[in-house]
Amino acid sequence: MRTAVFLSAFGVLIFSTNIFSQSVNFSISVEESLRTISPYIYGTNQLLTEEEHWGALRQGGNRLTGYNWENNASNAGTDYINSNDGYLTWIAGIQNEYEPGIVTTTFRNKSIQLNAYSLITLQLAGYVARDKKGTVTQQQTAPSSRWREVKFEKENTFSLQPDTSDSFVYLDEYVNFLVDKFGMANTSTGIKGYSLDNEPDLWNSTHPRIHPLQAKCVEIVQKGIDAATAVKNVDPYLETFGPVLYGFNGYYDFQSAEDWNSVRSGTNYQWFIDYYLDKMKQAEISSGKRLLDVLDIHWYPEARGDNRITGQNANTTADKLARVQAPRTLWDYNYQENSWIAQWFNSYLPLIPRLRQSIDQFYPGTKIAFTEFSYGGENDITGAIAIADVLGIFGKYDVYLGTFWQLNSPSNYISSAYKIYRNYDGNYSTFGNFFLPSLTSDSVNTSVYGSTNDAGNEIHLMVINKKLDESVNGNFSIASQNNILSGRVWKLDENSPQITEINPVTNIVNNSFSYSLPAASVCHFVLQTDVVSVEEENPLLQNYYLTAYPNPFNPSCRIEYNVPVHSNSYINIYSVNGELVKSYNELSGAGNLIWDGSNRNGQKVSSGVYFATLNSNGEILSTQKLVLMK
Repeated sequence: MRTAVFLSAFGVLIFSTNIFSQSVNFSISVEESLRTISPYIYGTNQLLTEEEHWGALRQGGNRLTGYNWENNASNAGTDYINSNDGYLTWIAGIQNEYEPGIVTTTFRNKSIQLNAYSLITLQLAGYVARDKKGTVTQQQTAPSSRWREVKFEKENTFSLQPDTSDSFVYLDEYVNFLVDKFGMANTSTGIKGYSLDNEPDLWNSTHPRIHPLQAKCVEIVQKGIDAATAVKNVDPYLETFGPVLYGFNGYYDFQSAEDWNSVRSGTNYQWFIDYYLDKMKQAEISSGKRLLDVLDIHWYPEARGDNRITGQNANTTADKLARVQAPRTLWDYNYQENSWIAQWFNSYLPLIPRLRQSIDQFYPGTKIAFTEFSYGGENDITGAIAIADVLGIFGKYDVYLGTFWQLNSPSNYISSAYKIYRNYDGNYSTFGNFFLPSLTSDSVNTSVYGSTNDAGNEIHLMVINKKLDESVNGNFSIASQNNILSGRVWKLDENSPQITEINPVTNIVNNSFSYSLPAASVCHFVLQTDVVSVEEENPLLQNYYLTAYPNPFNPSCRIEYNVPVHSNSYINIYSVNGELVKSYNELSGAGNLIWDGSNRNGQKVSSGVYFATLNSNGEILSTQKLVLMK
């Protein structure tokens, strides 16, 4: 027998858990202050079966860089003989191919039907296709008669029937056209998100007829500022996503851009992302409005077994083992994947905390999006395990939006990885929308992600067994003021991409139970709790807010707060023994701070549970549990 101890704002709760051989302990804490999981992390670039209950749809990819909204022509670039054609209308089955903006209006109508966030690509490379006459030769490289120049701002009156006889296409007129169709971004049907083009770090290789020279750092920043300014003048409520980098070399030095060394000289920029964020922040100060809302990157892991895990031939046991471990690169300081990134640029990993570090330093408040990602194995259980793990990580580490990119077809297991979060029972029931801190005693072989629903009468657990040929006995302990009454379980495993309901949870004692997790599986537990009593909220608390992420963390976490101005507010951090570890005083208004796991003397504290309290005039108004894992 081993005893696990959990603390909460309500006191000390002690649960006894039987420990068996080869068992894993899972602990979940239901707290007072809950952070929302963004529904937009459950997004895609391709519709797959349309039964995935998508939270976001992205209109993106190489085709959109050369898209002309006035006549729906686009350019394939090196994906297909640099062809100008009507592919985007053809692939969508659109009949009236010359109706202005019909590619985008059709896309938005589908998003409305699915109740999904829409992310639209804006054209920043300089030119878009003028015609649908096929291959563009090198001699016809822009500027030429095969192209129309893109201007971000139209200096005269907008038209809903754009002039297709002139030499220009206007971005702000495009957004005005969409606002006229669907309303502003703050309305139920308005388009919320706009990407500042697609993979500009590769324009010279993907679109040599549009942008034959490699883009420069200064160029992409200035284009981002000018384009965002123009479209936000039309719709101030829309969100801009940028710079939509293709991969790590883009993050690091903008694909070895020739001006990278000069723009970083004399600065503390560690990689291109720092420079981009800082310049967009400076532009906000100058313009008086935020011009970048979301840091947008693409992530196709370079992790390898015998082969790179995203390759079509990555089917060996070593490849599969590497695939199920690869999501740890997003968060785990104790993991190093087999890749050139981990070998030569390990200080930039794990990725999400490193992105947060840059955001906190150079442009606080910027959200994070992964608008293209895949882990390969799209018709294999290991692909589903990886994607299910990534979705849990996105929710845990407060990613704003994620849209999967299909590399191979069929993608039956990827479809089911989304369904087990968003349509696990065939009735479009979903994983909860409020994050619950959850821990596993074996993060190498298992993952656990917790949530609860709006009503607070369900606890959802997504539990992953990464062992490909061995079941795991899971011992679950839930720290909650409410009693768990019952539990149902849905499973996805190697036997079939079909999600099935399996044996229910039994023998629940003091909110603890054991359950055998099948080999190579993703299990969704839905635990019913007794009725939650809703107490009248203290009006004073409406002015105070406290949250922290990542949580658990290593080596640092970001603590966000909101307090009234001049309220004599402060944050204390305590150990589980009640010892004051650190204080942050003189808080005023909304803000954030970084706790690096040190005490008042600057010494690093040990792993364990800590508590941050938000205090005002000597009264504790909110408490946040912090878990430091080394």
